Amino acid sequence: MFLVFVASLFLTVHLFQTIPKGFFPQEDIGQLQVTTQARQDISFDAMVDLQKKVEAVFRASPYVAHVVSNVGGGNNSSMNSGRLFVELKPKDRRPPLPVVIGSLRKSLSGIPGINAFITPTQNLSVGARSSASAYQLVVQALDSDALNSFSQKLQQEMQQDPAHFTDVTTDLQNNAIEAHLVIDRDKAAALGVGSDILRSTLYGGFGSQQVATIYTATDSYDVIMELDPNIAWTPERLRAIEVQGANGTLVPLETFARIDTVAGPLTVNQLGQLPAVTLSYNLPDGVSLGDSIAAIDRIKEKIGVPAGASTTFSGTAKTFQDSAANQGLLILGAILTIYIVLGMLYESFIHPLTILSGLPAAAAGALATLEWFGFDLSLIAVIGLLMLIGIVKKNAIMMIDVALTLERSGTVPVEAIRRACLMRFRPIMMTTLAALMGTLPIALGAGASAELRQPLGVAVVGGLIVSQTLTLFVTPVLYLYMEDLAGFLRRIGSRKSRKTEAQLPTQGAGQEQ
Repeated sequence: MFLVFVASLFLTVHLFQTIPKGFFPQEDIGQLQVTTQARQDISFDAMVDLQKKVEAVFRASPYVAHVVSNVGGGNNSSMNSGRLFVELKPKDRRPPLPVVIGSLRKSLSGIPGINAFITPTQNLSVGARSSASAYQLVVQALDSDALNSFSQKLQQEMQQDPAHFTDVTTDLQNNAIEAHLVIDRDKAAALGVGSDILRSTLYGGFGSQQVATIYTATDSYDVIMELDPNIAWTPERLRAIEVQGANGTLVPLETFARIDTVAGPLTVNQLGQLPAVTLSYNLPDGVSLGDSIAAIDRIKEKIGVPAGASTTFSGTAKTFQDSAANQGLLILGAILTIYIVLGMLYESFIHPLTILSGLPAAAAGALATLEWFGFDLSLIAVIGLLMLIGIVKKNAIMMIDVALTLERSGTVPVEAIRRACLMRFRPIMMTTLAALMGTLPIALGAGASAELRQPLGVAVVGGLIVSQTLTLFVTPVLYLYMEDLAGFLRRIGSRKSRKTEAQLPTQGAGQEQ
């Protein structure tokens, strides 16, 4: 039985290191957020047409109840992006959420010219930069060229790894088509075209200049001067614009200017006063957040991070990193606190370890059950492990407390722990089964948003079953070993005290002489 205890201890360490780790389980509350992106130089009307095609896919789906769509505005300051808010039908009228999302992604892939990124809405979320997907990686550098090049390589590598990433996108938009008007000032001056006239002419056509107001008996109407919005304006049409020159003559724009078409940034993003590019991604079904972060570390090691560049996770991914780094300390702190309390209660350094001997079996059972049913070691599952610490140690307390009382009355340790096991068997079984049955509905995943609570129930149920099976046998054996250890330490202490007492008269006699 002692070897079984040692095996459970090593199994706990192994499972804790190898089990996939996550933050919060993905809930199915029946709502989706969809972000759409088209080419960077698209017009608003063309973007609206593509957005309607995406909306039509959701409306045609048998799993969707309602759809709300908008282009630009809000967090989407650029006209090449849009959002849809989708409400799904109740769970009993559709397949599970991963199946629904997979079906929608397959239908959306057939729409050319626009990309759609689907993210399930969650009750628990951590603030982050606005992005198309759930998890964000922020890349920063002082050199904009190095930043753009590195972020694009990183995005390409992530897109080529569908086993760990899906819906990979970036907020880097530096390929928008810009028309630069280059003025030949000498020709303009010769034709009598001043800069003020040119500026007012262009603003009158492309701005929102109010030139008059029409008053009626009930209301007033602003008169806005602009170029015909029904005409598709191209650089060729722009060259045909006429500007008033000397003596009131109209001079075509192409007479004294040329138009250069270049690529330029659609948006410029910064974080902490430094240029920043945010890569966002979602997780494929069955992939944990910890695995995706490890995959990003491997990608960065493969392509190399340029000098002066840095990467940091944002939002949920960053909070997960911080919490994962402290999980071991949190559990160790809980165990240490219990050890100190039990040490003061029993006035012993030894038997608190006996009481805590059931924890490895409980932790191994919880971690093995989570991995067996395909759950990550999420923050909710860690809460279940902390609950197990309190539930499992009471089994040992009920036995050890009786055994120590019997020992103080003169019973030998073997008989004391045997009688304690017989006396406390029924209360131990009753309390454990009560905790087990109370947690079983959570483990079965019944009720709304059950996905969030289910890892806690699975961890507690699996840990209780394994610990209940082993604790009844391991704890009495360890109690006897600890008693032998305590007796050995007492004998060593008594020998030292007798040796000290034997030396004291000799020292006193020497002083009298």
